[in-house]
Amino acid sequence: MKILVVDDEPRYAQVVADDLKDAGHEVYVRTSGTEAVKEAGAGYDVVITDLRMTPVDGIAVLEAVKAASPETEVIVMTAFGAVDTAVEAMKRGAHDFITKPFELEQLHLRLERVAEKLALRRENQALRQETGAERVGEMVGTSPALRKVRDLVAKVAPSDASVLILGESGVGKELVARLIHRQSRRAGRPFVVVHAAALPETLLESELFGYEKGAFTGAAGRKPGRLESAEGGTLFLDEIGEISAAFQVKLLRFLQEKTFIRLGGSQTIKVDARVVTATNRDLLAEVREGRFREDLYYRLAVFPITVPPLRERKNDLAALAGHVLARLGTKTDLSVEVMHLISGYDWPGNVRELENVLERALILSGGGQIGPQHIQLPEPVLARPEPGSGSLPEIERKMLEDAMRKAAGNKTKAAKLLGITRRMLYTKLEKFGMAAGEDAGDQ
Repeated sequence: MKILVVDDEPRYAQVVADDLKDAGHEVYVRTSGTEAVKEAGAGYDVVITDLRMTPVDGIAVLEAVKAASPETEVIVMTAFGAVDTAVEAMKRGAHDFITKPFELEQLHLRLERVAEKLALRRENQALRQETGAERVGEMVGTSPALRKVRDLVAKVAPSDASVLILGESGVGKELVARLIHRQSRRAGRPFVVVHAAALPETLLESELFGYEKGAFTGAAGRKPGRLESAEGGTLFLDEIGEISAAFQVKLLRFLQEKTFIRLGGSQTIKVDARVVTATNRDLLAEVREGRFREDLYYRLAVFPITVPPLRERKNDLAALAGHVLARLGTKTDLSVEVMHLISGYDWPGNVRELENVLERALILSGGGQIGPQHIQLPEPVLARPEPGSGSLPEIERKMLEDAMRKAAGNKTKAAKLLGITRRMLYTKLEKFGMAAGEDAGDQ
């Protein structure tokens, strides 16, 4: 998990952070509430914050995190005797509290509960996405890049070959995995999702293989793992590039033998489950760097499929946007101006970012017609030509054209992108004979 530790006692914060790093987490440290508040929306899974800090205390950190990222869980650390303050923090949305001084094992147990909660939340989200995908029954779009993916899915689905799905974050790798499952002979059996990066190594092992009573503190009874739940069906391991070297060995053993032993057990269990994995990493580069086992890579990548980023399938944008809006429960069509605006953006967050932008636009429009003013995109950095690449007038005209294109004809936005006043922009447009025509979306 991605964790932020906040404590104005630097040595204490570092001890906690080092221990969590050893447990396989991605950990960051901030030594003041002020610094933490600035990073409230930075995508942490968990924020562990001390309550007593000045001038910005842990309650302020909690409120900032919950306002910016409601799904981030917060664990508060409080001094002995300040339980009332911790209870107040729980009322304001903290997941749990822990009293200083504490054994690090106590913190690990709390993080395991957080990981279980996150895994359940992601599973529920996946189920909702699957319901939406089933209504369409196919990936949305007709671009050549997407047709190639469909063709590969159709070829590999009937087999039991292991599939490695590659692609940037947000391109729809899980959707491809679900399509493979639905087109396979296993379609009537379970499709089980495990997000490898969301769980620390010890919890990932128990989640996947299950455990016996007494296997570890808190294991009150036997619990079958996700592999057993996938019997006859498909196990989808997302973010496979994040697993540790030790867990790579255990996964390789299962892939070779199709058997495993529950944590704390002795019985060998055989499972018939197809394994489909996904990653946004370059696994071959990871192999060359010695961070990923070569033998495991070739077990997983019997049939690799690369899902193209949205910037390489721009002619799918209209269909995708229509699909997203329909799923949001509206029949609103996007205007030519809006389509021009979103077509000029590269979508580094891919389909997931498109969904977020359109959902936000629908809210801003009050459920009515979406206009360019409702589309909130990061302001593009205009490319400045290299010195010597043209005369000054040519360079100036090119910059004006870029700004007007990126602003979809909106002169106010174009002026802001160029860092000049609107009046100055008009002067420059007139200079190059570009001032004709009405403003697109200017108020």
